[in-house]
Amino acid sequence: MSVTYLDVAATTRVDPRVAEVVLHWMTEDFGNAGSRTHEFGSRAKKAVQEARTQLAEQLGASSDELIFTSGATESNNIAILGLAPFGEQTGRRHIITSAIEHKAVLEPLEHLRTRGFDVDIIEPDKQGRVAAEAILERLRPDTLLVSLMHVNNETGVIQPVAELANVLRGTDTYFHVDAAQGFAKVPHDLTTPIDLISISGHKIGAPKGIGALLTRRRGWDRPPLQPLMFGGGQERKLRPGTLPVPLIVGLAKAEEIFRKEHAQWLEGARQFRARLLSGLSETHFHLNGDPDNTVPHIVNLSFAGVDAEALIVGLKSVAAVATGSACTSASYTPSHVLRAMGLPEEVASNGLRLSWSPTQIDGFDPSELVSVVHQFQD
Repeated sequence: MSVTYLDVAATTRVDPRVAEVVLHWMTEDFGNAGSRTHEFGSRAKKAVQEARTQLAEQLGASSDELIFTSGATESNNIAILGLAPFGEQTGRRHIITSAIEHKAVLEPLEHLRTRGFDVDIIEPDKQGRVAAEAILERLRPDTLLVSLMHVNNETGVIQPVAELANVLRGTDTYFHVDAAQGFAKVPHDLTTPIDLISISGHKIGAPKGIGALLTRRRGWDRPPLQPLMFGGGQERKLRPGTLPVPLIVGLAKAEEIFRKEHAQWLEGARQFRARLLSGLSETHFHLNGDPDNTVPHIVNLSFAGVDAEALIVGLKSVAAVATGSACTSASYTPSHVLRAMGLPEEVASNGLRLSWSPTQIDGFDPSELVSVVHQFQD
């Protein structure tokens, strides 16, 4: 029996069409984009610029507003920690975020606490959604930054980033969005006037190790970021290092494929979700997250009387699933996201995340999963 991969919120398989492009730029057009004296470098530089332009356009921005990074974690750190010196210089040390953010946001913010910043953490409602009003009510004259994720990585719940962007643009407060889970999947939200957007390639079929940070201008002014590293400053002096041309071109190819096939992806994800939840209706479970404000390819479930870790072991020959974020799942601690939602301890401690790509679930019968759950609940 083959194991079905139901953990695309953690990472995705590299699309073979992307892998082909990446291999080409590794083995044939392998030049350094910073080399100015020969055609290898010129072709690499042109490919990077084309990728930059393409990706920026999908975020409603110009190419000079996007820098390449190693992924959303680095982008988050540059956005948050890179803005801190400006906050210190201007006396604006108040930051607003939510309790359901990824650790790649919460931990940099915790570091800023040690530097004297006041970090205001907003709790979500019981459906896992943070109210835009709750954030706007906390704004102060010294509020430097609001950081709110686009799509929660554990529940799939879409946060009101578009609504907030349109309001915050009229204030002095910068707005950062961790869009690792939503980029290319909920594209219209990200074309709104968000100042800083973090994206990651390996969530959409690109290789691991590539992402980007959008730094949208306000008029002529760029967000006042300072670099975290030094040594060349290739990416507008915010991020040094030789550009990984194969990965950059791979990210652009993955975005292009996702954009062109988005309608099919959306329909396939929705159909599988309906089949999955219909099959699981024979069991006793709690759906963690707002079903009316969610991406179609992620569900978080707690099965009554079933330990999530034991269930994962029981499913190991059927499906690859997870208890939550891949970055923290090794600790086997209750989900900070589900706890923040105010769910009962038994529910919060046993959330099981299933996430899928429509192209990787052919032939999977949800009844296989149901039969394993029944073994635990009977």
